[in-house]
Amino acid sequence: MESRRIGSLEASVIGVGCNNFGGRIDETRTREVIDTALDEGINFFDTADMYADGRSEELIGRLVVERGHRSQVLIATKFGNDMPGQGRGARPEYVKRAFEASLKRLRTDYIDLYQQHVPDPDVPIAETLGALNELVKAGKVREIGCSNFSAEQIENAEEASEFRRGSARFVSVQNEYSLLHRDPEKGVLAECERLGLAFLPFFPLMSGLLTGKYRKGGPIPEGTRVAKYERYRKLLTDENLNKVEALIGYAESRGHTILELAISWLLAHRVVASVIAGASSAQQVRANASAAAWSLSAPELDEIDALLSREAGSARA
Repeated sequence: MESRRIGSLEASVIGVGCNNFGGRIDETRTREVIDTALDEGINFFDTADMYADGRSEELIGRLVVERGHRSQVLIATKFGNDMPGQGRGARPEYVKRAFEASLKRLRTDYIDLYQQHVPDPDVPIAETLGALNELVKAGKVREIGCSNFSAEQIENAEEASEFRRGSARFVSVQNEYSLLHRDPEKGVLAECERLGLAFLPFFPLMSGLLTGKYRKGGPIPEGTRVAKYERYRKLLTDENLNKVEALIGYAESRGHTILELAISWLLAHRVVASVIAGASSAQQVRANASAAAWSLSAPELDEIDALLSREAGSARA
């Protein structure tokens, strides 16, 4: 599998989002996902301390690190969101405490990419970066990144790093981005390009809408997140479903699936380093991995944008 750089790290262009581990899927299914990912050449595993209240990190520690795969993989995790019994935030003392707790759950002595999960408006970014820099200088963290940051917050973080010459800086930004969620195009992607930061899109399949399992006029499949939770059902708007039907038609006319289109479209953006795709089965891992093989041309990207613009216009008419 092709790899791209996240700072000094060489990451597979398809990553595994580990938010399902220990929550939606048990240990047996998690092992299946991990083993299949390794077989497919995927080396980038992205988790967070809060996923399944720490269970996700624990399973990675047991099923990746303890089974002798540590040198084969890049482990990315995050701090800052609510973690039961631990707290939240980005104050230096909390960063260090959260890091040590993650290290213990992951059963490793270093983390490849340590990310601030959300901005903390109560803590100057320079203070957080100072704490992260100490972890990098101590050899406990290889690279640092951020998640859910705006273009302005990314710029502020870069300025804070430049002020402390020789200090570690964010090398990546992880935000939601997909064919149906284009917010990063309003400044974040341009800022990443300007600063040479890797962009890591999460929810690349828009919670399943871009897999083709939800069709206009069709039933909602049982057992899916959309079936279970109102916040996901709200995604099934007429505009989104019209766009999905148009994208399915476009992909199938070229011998591909909408999932392959969704992932290859993201990888066509040079700032994207690795697409963080969640998976709950070996079949889904293989589908995500194979999607990277479709290389979209500039004219095809223009056609896709025109297609989506037409559907958006029709929905507003």
